[in-house]
Amino acid sequence: MLEVENLHYKYPDNHEALKGITFRISEGEKTALVGANGSGKSTLLLHIAGALKVQEGRITFRGSEDVETLRKNIGLTFQDADDQILMPSVLEDVAFSLVASGMKVKQAHERAKNILAELGISHLSSRPPNKLSGGEKRLVSFAGILAAEPEMLALDEPSAGLDPKARRRVINFLRDSNKTILLASHDLDLVLDVCTRAIILNDGKIATEGELPKLFTNKRLLEANGLELPLRYS
Repeated sequence: MLEVENLHYKYPDNHEALKGITFRISEGEKTALVGANGSGKSTLLLHIAGALKVQEGRITFRGSEDVETLRKNIGLTFQDADDQILMPSVLEDVAFSLVASGMKVKQAHERAKNILAELGISHLSSRPPNKLSGGEKRLVSFAGILAAEPEMLALDEPSAGLDPKARRRVINFLRDSNKTILLASHDLDLVLDVCTRAIILNDGKIATEGELPKLFTNKRLLEANGLELPLRYS
């Protein structure tokens, strides 16, 4: 479904963030990207969603290298939820991409209401986003992506700022979803609840990849890549 081949990326300050990344994700697979800060997780997700231009290497989605194919079919949540919440109310924000694509406002709002209900945040629908907590903003940004019904989700730290109840709600939703998911997170316990495979990044390279939970029981491997054992194993 998604193939990344020999992907390199260098920022304008000459920092090389990605150094030859290659992997494949099959349809319906739930895969985690893990690694210490600065390992390249967010930069990689931005490429996969078509938000950063490929400098070297290639990314294909169902055989197409067209960046518009990536943007249309892969829904990205940013690490900072404030970067993707734009409208004066939560309901309008969740419906924004639908209205922008030509859907009638009433229909778009109905779909947005359904997504908000699935995430347990219907009570936020009339609230202005700038009055929300960090965790609430995270859930709203997530709802906005889900409303557009992308084929694949690229999620950057989806549990950041969530209280335990909201975190569990997100875990259950992702675990039960039939969508293909690529999830970047420091929350290894969430990863274990949602994903069946993980890719460990270190300094812009793939250090290793493997099946879960086996990969996360290797304390020496995790520590060598700036990670600690998940709480359930420590």
